[in-house]
Amino acid sequence: MTAHECPGCQGSKPLDFSFSMAFQPIVDAGAGRVWGYEALVRGEAGEGAYSVLGRVSAEQKYRFDQACRVKAIDLAARLFPRRDLHLSINFLPNAVYEPAACLRATLAAARKHSFPLEAVMFEFTESEEMADVAHLKRIITEYRRMGFITALDDFGAGYAGLGLLADFQPDLIKIDMKLVRDVDRSHPRQAILAAILYVARELGITVLAEGIETEAEFGALKAAGVNLFQGYYFAKPAFEALPTLEVSLDVPWCDAGQERLAQTA
Repeated sequence: MTAHECPGCQGSKPLDFSFSMAFQPIVDAGAGRVWGYEALVRGEAGEGAYSVLGRVSAEQKYRFDQACRVKAIDLAARLFPRRDLHLSINFLPNAVYEPAACLRATLAAARKHSFPLEAVMFEFTESEEMADVAHLKRIITEYRRMGFITALDDFGAGYAGLGLLADFQPDLIKIDMKLVRDVDRSHPRQAILAAILYVARELGITVLAEGIETEAEFGALKAAGVNLFQGYYFAKPAFEALPTLEVSLDVPWCDAGQERLAQTA
């Protein structure tokens, strides 16, 4: 199969609905600034993601995946005030047939807006069962070759876990919010996160903690050496707009549980 013979391009059913995007900031606590924004699917009037995802049939999965990429880049190009901001886009590995062919719409959108490829991060989630890990590895390899950042979302809550990292290493992993929740006062979570941080350092993988809701969670993870964060504590997603951060990134911490995580990591 060549790059121009993708079955998804030929047989996918056109979308019979419209959608848009909301944006949630990813902050770099070490640099004290916004690192980028994740594009999140929404209905045309800002309805939640499930109102849109529930309308995507199996035959439309490829078209939807492609349309999400283009929509995210179109909006980000208009909204982003700085060219060094990163745009995080979720993609469906099981909807990618031939990696190079399936990037054509993404590349065309980036060229249209002069959007830098190295500022685009593609997230895939381990909560979506991977029928073909070798195919996923080919996708990651091709995306990296083109200059994109690759990220594994919801790490620690899906099908593969550490086993997936043994087969290939994305540039970044996003620690699932279930492990982040109450980490400042949960010794089991502290131990698990310390182990993940150690493995990530050994493999040269950047760690992002998502789902941060409290100052204590932020402080504990910042003390442990995590720099990238995302969650309602900083800002909720804004529909077709960039939300303003609600807190300062300079947060102190001194709790014993927070110190224990920092020392263990």
